[in-house]
Amino acid sequence: MSVDLIFRIAAVGILVSVISQILKHSGREEHAFLTSLAGLILVLFWIIPYIYDLFETIKNLFAL
Repeated sequence: MSVDLIFRIAAVGILVSVISQILKHSGREEHAFLTSLAGLILVLFWIIPYIYDLFETIKNLFAL
């Protein structure tokens, strides 16, 4: 896992939180929720390959 991925996740988190707060204060709670959900899905797509590699390493470690 590279440091670049951590910085990208942090940037998405900051951006989503700012946009979410702006949308909540303007009375668009539904859009704020969808923005948070989109940020979560984006980060999950970035992390899924690393989670897969982790499970493969654990599987090979225990030779299951």
